[in-house]
Amino acid sequence: MASDDAVNPFDDRSADPFEIARIAAEQIAERTGVEQHDIALTLGSGWGRAADLIGETTASIPATDIYGFSRPSVVGHVGTIRSVLLPSGKRALVIGARTHYYEGFGARRVVHSVRTAAATGAKIMILTNGAGGLKPEWAPGTPVLISDHINLTAVSPLEGATFVDLTDLYAQRLRDIAHTVDPSLDEGVYVQFHGPNYETPAEVRMAGRMGGDIVGMSTAMEAVAARHSGMEVLGMSLITNPAAGISPTPLDHQEVIAAGVAAEAVISDLLARIVAEL
Repeated sequence: MASDDAVNPFDDRSADPFEIARIAAEQIAERTGVEQHDIALTLGSGWGRAADLIGETTASIPATDIYGFSRPSVVGHVGTIRSVLLPSGKRALVIGARTHYYEGFGARRVVHSVRTAAATGAKIMILTNGAGGLKPEWAPGTPVLISDHINLTAVSPLEGATFVDLTDLYAQRLRDIAHTVDPSLDEGVYVQFHGPNYETPAEVRMAGRMGGDIVGMSTAMEAVAARHSGMEVLGMSLITNPAAGISPTPLDHQEVIAAGVAAEAVISDLLARIVAEL
């Protein structure tokens, strides 16, 4: 039942997305030999090296071998699913294949990785991304904890009369642990736009007036799905660039990638130290 770019099991609106996640989790267990994972990480742009630092990788699977997953369309995402043995003896599922909402596959596919992680048994979901910063003091390469979000896609991954409290969506407990590892970590409110175009300066000003500090094109839907699935969520953004209108120069995706590469060693080490405390 492997998936590829031409196959989207979520095209069938009668299909149960949680059943699809269950099948994917069973395939991961079979391919990795690990019945249950404890922590899951989605590694966005700039965060990829953390998978090598958190523990021993005992299995690595092409994402396209697992039901409902496809190869990532964004440069900087590795396209694998890894099972990592942590020094604590816990198991981490590292997801290097993220589907963005702007790819047009729908919210179910966007949050499939999170629901699959929950189906493997994970109780903590770590979501990372590369994003634009609204605070001038956040230079490219600055890691920021996500304290809350504003979802400007106007789309929820939840369907029907599904009511979930999001008061502590980005768990204070996990942020407190992160602060013990690095007391200098700043926090901010993440604003998810639809993408794939970067935000206009006017949209960035709007986000700031609404209470936003970080702008990007992922994470919010995944966080909601993770919370609905019973997981605690830790969100972290790598500030790869000042947002439009704050930056004195036009935004360039290659420069965003370069900023992520430059910061990768430092932020991956930080994330590994945080995971060690969970």
